[in-house]
Amino acid sequence: MTEMTHAGVTFQNRFAGDLPELASPWEAETAPAPRLVLLNDALAADLGFDPDFLRSADGISVLLGTAIPDGATPVAQAYAGHQFGQYSPRLGDGRALLLGEVTDSLGQLRDIHLKGSGRTAFSRGGDGRAALGPMLREFIVSEAMHSLGIRTTAR
Repeated sequence: MTEMTHAGVTFQNRFAGDLPELASPWEAETAPAPRLVLLNDALAADLGFDPDFLRSADGISVLLGTAIPDGATPVAQAYAGHQFGQYSPRLGDGRALLLGEVTDSLGQLRDIHLKGSGRTAFSRGGDGRAALGPMLREFIVSEAMHSLGIRTTAR
């Protein structure tokens, strides 16, 4: 496992290192005229990120996956399951990258995923991007569930 520091955050690459058969090395695509629309400062700080850094051009590049933090190993995750009524032994995330893992303020290991960072090895004809409207809707619903005390993880 590689562990290095970038912008105050220590990234690990346990998933990529421990389960290489489920991790396809991948790079995010560049985005035209990227800008930060919304940032959860409290969550960023809980994960060890400096919100001011994430608002900078370098921070936005990290959030886009075009700048890879030390210790991070971007991968598209593979899995098996049922799709279209058939068992598929090799499926995967077609538009998300796992950058790596960080330890939050409570000592819990957290995955840092980039959703909509472009096509991956598992994309099936889509462009791998994510539209702003649905992403804002996911953010609002996630914040509401958190505020209502509805658990969405095993934490």
